Amino acid sequence: MFEPTHGSAPKYAGQYKVNPTAAIPAAKMMLDWLGETERAARIQDAVAQVIAEGQVRTYDLGGSASTLEMAEAITEVAKG
Repeated sequence: MFEPTHGSAPKYAGQYKVNPTAAIPAAKMMLDWLGETERAARIQDAVAQVIAEGQVRTYDLGGSASTLEMAEAITEVAKG
């Protein structure tokens, strides 16, 4: 099973305000386990880059981006 250590945060379902950067590395761990190490590394690097750039941040990081906006920013970086 691959999930964030804090669980799925069901009380926030549909509110689009939760930071997805704990859930996305869970997918990275799954890809590692499946032997997709290059894709896993791209995901890990993309999460780190988006956080470091600081242009897209959810409320817990001092920003106003939604869960979807944060996930989309990470996806764009991971695509290259």
